[in-house]
Formats: sequence, C-alpha cells, structure tokens
Amino acid sequence: MARTSLSFLVACMALAASAAHAGKAHEHGVVRLDVSVEGSRLTIDMVAALDNWLGFERAPRTDAERKAAAEVLARLRNPQQGTPLFVPDAAAQCQLVKAEVSAPVLEPGAKPAAKSATAPASPPAAHKSGGEHADLEASYTFQCAQSTPLRTLELGLFDAYKRIQRIHVQVAGPKGQSKVTLRRPARSITLVR
Repeated sequence: MARTSLSFLVACMALAASAAHAGKAHEHGVVRLDVSVEGSRLTIDMVAALDNWLGFERAPRTDAERKAAAEVLARLRNPQQGTPLFVPDAAAQCQLVKAEVSAPVLEPGAKPAAKSATAPASPPAAHKSGGEHADLEASYTFQCAQSTPLRTLELGLFDAYKRIQRIHVQVAGPKGQSKVTLRRPARSITLVR
C-alpha cells in the first residue's frame, strides 16, 4: 500500500512540475531538478536553458561550438565520469543505471533556427518560445544497494558549469515532499526530512 501511495505521489509531483515548468519563463542561470526516492531507486529529472551549459541556445554554427556542444552532451550523458555531477550517500551504494539527455538542437546535423518574427506553429520539444531559446532535458536513474541510508545528494553542477546560479529542487520520497533552492556554493540536497 505504501509503495502505491509513493508511486502516486511521485506521479502527481511529476505532473505538477511539468505543468509548472510549462508555464514558467525560460530562465538563464537556473536549473530545475525533480528528485524522487522510491525504494532502492533514485531518479533525477533535470531541465535547464542551453545557455547554462554553453552560453548559446541554438544549433552550433562553428567548429568550436560543435566541439563544445559535443563535450556538454558527452559530459551530461556520463555524469559520474571525472568529477561527478550527482553523488548520492556513499553508504547507499548507488550506481547509475540510466542516463538520458535530450537537446535536439545540439545533435549533429541540427539546423539553425530560422530567423523570424513569429514562432513556428509546432516548435521542436527543446524549443520553448521559438527562435533561439532552447532547453536541455535530462533524466538519471540510480539503483541503490541500500535504500535506508540515502539521506543526501551532493551536486557538482555549480563546479562543472559556471553559468549556473540557482538550482530549484523538488524532492519526493517515502516521508513526503520538499522544495529548496540552492545558490552557490551550496551543493547538498536533503532527501529525507
């Protein structure tokens, strides 16, 4: 019964976050994280303006921009390589089992957005307002050998990406929900109340 309630709570939080995100303005310097702990699984969903990662929000135009975009995509698709972007409590023995990153405008072969005074009728998923404003979306799933000691999550996002100024976090876990906004140099999220 408790597992069903938590699943329902996590689903409701995801819907609310999606609806809230859809109505929010595109913000530079801000990352939004939805973190859920369900049993031995830790899930992190992340949305942020491409400007946070690269300093531009369009298809890369030069070789240097294409290289930077490829490096950002590779880094975010392998968040535990080098200095980790997400560090769950060591006692929980969590391993990353899935990482998905979506930023179609950065993928090889992406075409620069047409310059127009009006937004396209059906903008791609990464475009929120047409023109040259795009977001990056990512989802990470960790499987933990021990769920009881999973109390905190350390973030390396501020260290890795200097353009990030705030991280808005929503947490859903077995003991309820919480919200927090991290500002530099803060890096720790409490997962249980």
